[in-house]
Amino acid sequence: MRIAVTACSPKMDSEVDPRLGRAATFVVYDTDTDSWEGVDNVQNAEAVQGAGIQAAQNLIRCRATAVLTGHCGPKAYRLLSAAHIDLYTGITGTVQEAVQACLAGMLKAAQAPDVEGHW
Repeated sequence: MRIAVTACSPKMDSEVDPRLGRAATFVVYDTDTDSWEGVDNVQNAEAVQGAGIQAAQNLIRCRATAVLTGHCGPKAYRLLSAAHIDLYTGITGTVQEAVQACLAGMLKAAQAPDVEGHW
């Protein structure tokens, strides 16, 4: 399983960034290897439009199987859903805490986007 978390910096002790499309970075934790990597999202964080879609495409390229974030708009939600990537919204705290909650089965997958586009 590859768990991608929206983050303010590329570290496990970073705070979760509440925005999917405009997150500063993603931290991708691989449960098979117990390792993580930071994936830059600056190009999307500064995009005039389409940040959510581009971020979702970036997460698909990273082979994420789950995405943990504060909020997700409708276009990114549709793209992640079509790629069969589980999405969890309402996530706060640190990346490490979010990953631990996911692994412990404490999170409930989102069934819809939780914000309108251009949030």
